[in-house]
Amino acid sequence: MAGTKLVIGASGFLGSHVTRQLVERGEPDVRVLIRTTSSTRGIDGLPVDIRYGDIFDTDALRSAMAGCDVVYYCVVDARPWLRDPRPMWRTNVDGLRNVLDVAAAQQLYRFVFTSSIGTIGLVHGGLADEGTAHNWLDRGGDYIRSRVAAEEMVMRYCADRGLPGVAMCVANTYGPGDFLPTPHGGMLAAAVRGRLPFFIDGYDAEVVGIEDAALALILAGERGRVGERYIVSERFMPTREVHEIGCRAVGVAPPRWGVPIRAMSLAGYLSSAVARVRGRDTMLTPLNIRLMHIMTPLDHTKAMRELGWRPRPISEAIERAARFFTGADRGVVTTVQESE
Repeated sequence: MAGTKLVIGASGFLGSHVTRQLVERGEPDVRVLIRTTSSTRGIDGLPVDIRYGDIFDTDALRSAMAGCDVVYYCVVDARPWLRDPRPMWRTNVDGLRNVLDVAAAQQLYRFVFTSSIGTIGLVHGGLADEGTAHNWLDRGGDYIRSRVAAEEMVMRYCADRGLPGVAMCVANTYGPGDFLPTPHGGMLAAAVRGRLPFFIDGYDAEVVGIEDAALALILAGERGRVGERYIVSERFMPTREVHEIGCRAVGVAPPRWGVPIRAMSLAGYLSSAVARVRGRDTMLTPLNIRLMHIMTPLDHTKAMRELGWRPRPISEAIERAARFFTGADRGVVTTVQESE
C-alpha cells in the first residue's frame, strides 16, 4: 500500500520500533504525531514527517491523518499503581475516544490499536485465546478496567461507525531502545547491572520481543481482519528465567534469592500505607503485585495463521535488551523476518 503511514505515540517503546520498521521496510511516507515535550531518542535520525500535537488536539489529529491509509495507535498510560486513576482514564479512554472520532471520519484502510493481553480472560487449564471473554475486572483495578473499556470502544466504532480497526493484545515487551524503561524492563535493567539481589518467585508472564511486537502491528495494518483482536506474545515465562537469560548475555550473576510473591503483596500493603501518608505514588502496591501473576498462558496462533507473524525466541530479545541496558549495544537495529 502506497499511502502515508501514521504512528501516534512514536516516542514510546513500541511506537518507536513501529516507526523504525516502517522506514526500514521502505515505506516512502512515514508520519509521526508526538507531543512537543516527548523524547525523540527512539526515532532520531529517521526520515519521517514529524507532526506535533496530542490525542486531545482534534485539529492536529485531522491534519496528521490527512492522506493516511494506516494509523498505528501506540498510546497508553500503563501506571496501575496511581492512587488517583483519573489521568489514566483520561488518556486510555477519553483521549482514545477523541482519536477514534477523527479516525472514523477518514478514509483509512486500517486503524491498528495497541491493546493489552490484560483484556484477555483467564482459563483454568489449557490456553486462553482471543475468544476468551474477560472475567476478572473485579481483580484488575482501574488500569485493566480502562484497557478493557478502550478495546471495547474500538470494537464498537468498528461495528457502528465503520472504523477499520484491529486490536493488538500485546504482552510484556523486551528489547533494545527501552529508554524509559518499562516496569518489567526496569527490573531486567537492574538485574543485568547487578543491582537486583532477588527475584520474585511466582512472577510469570507472557512475553514478546519488541521488534516482533512492532512487526505484528505492521502486519495487522496490511492483513488484519477488521473488528478482530490478535494476541501478540511469544510465550509464558517466569521472570526469574528472563533475568537469568539477560544476566548470562552480559556475564553478570543473576539474582540469587527468591522472594515469594505473597511476601511482595504484604510489602505492597505497607508501601501503599506509607505512600498515602506521604501523599505520593508508589509502584509497590498490592494491585501491581497481583497483576504480576494473575494472567494465564495464551495461544497466539491466530496472529501466526492470519497475519503470517513468526516471532523469534524471546531469549534473543532479552539478550539484546541486556546489552542495551548495560551499554554494550546502544543501537536499535531491526532484523526481524516475516513469513510470506
